[in-house]
Amino acid sequence: MDKILVICDDLWHPAEVIQRGLALRSDPAFSFDVMRDAKDCLTPQLLRTYPAVVCCKGNAINAANTAPWFEPGVTEVGPEQLEDYIRAGGGYLAVHAGLAFMNRSFPPYNDLIGFDFLGHPPRCEVHLSVTDPHHPVAAGVQPFTVRDEHYRLRVLAPDASVFLQSTSREGGVQPAGYTRTLGRGRIAALTPGHILSVWAHPEFQKLFTNALRWCLHEI
Repeated sequence: MDKILVICDDLWHPAEVIQRGLALRSDPAFSFDVMRDAKDCLTPQLLRTYPAVVCCKGNAINAANTAPWFEPGVTEVGPEQLEDYIRAGGGYLAVHAGLAFMNRSFPPYNDLIGFDFLGHPPRCEVHLSVTDPHHPVAAGVQPFTVRDEHYRLRVLAPDASVFLQSTSREGGVQPAGYTRTLGRGRIAALTPGHILSVWAHPEFQKLFTNALRWCLHEI
C-alpha cells in the first residue's frame, strides 16, 4: 500500500477537516502520513521517501502561526525543492487550500503548480461538472453540487489539461480541476474541499482518488 504525505493546516483550513475527510474515504488503496508543519519538519531527503504529496495548506506555517511556510533561505523544502522532486518522478496533488496563494502571493509556487488564485465569494452552492470525459481523473465522475468556497482560479500553465469546471451564481464559471506533467512527474489540482461535507461526498472522493492515482502513474 502506498503511503502518501499530506501537508495541511493553516488559519482558514484546519487540519481536522482534512484528517476527518481522509478517514471517511471508502477506497482503502492508500495510507496517509499527515504533516502540519512542513516548514520545519520536511526535508528534501524525507520528501523523496513518498511517491506523492497532497497539499491542503496555504502559505502559513500552521493554524496557530500565520507566518509564511515558504521563506527563502529558511524553509527546507520550497518550490525549488518541490520542482526537483516532481521532475524526478514525484506526484503532487494540490487540493483547495493548496491553491490559496492569492494574486500570485508567492510566484515561484504559483508558477510551479500553474495557477493564479483570484479569491472566492462567501460559501455558496457550487455545481461541479466534468468538461473532459476522456480525462483519466474524470472517469466515472457525475455532476454534483456542494456547499463550499467557490474558488476563482486562473490557470497559468499552457500545458494544463482542464477536466472539471465549477459554477455558482456568486462566482460564475471557473476551472475546478486540471493536470499537467513536469519532467517525469505529475501535478494535479482540485479546487473543492473547504468543509468536511465536501470530502464526504462520493463524487469528490472519486475525484480525489482518481487524481491521486493519476499522480502516481497508475492511470
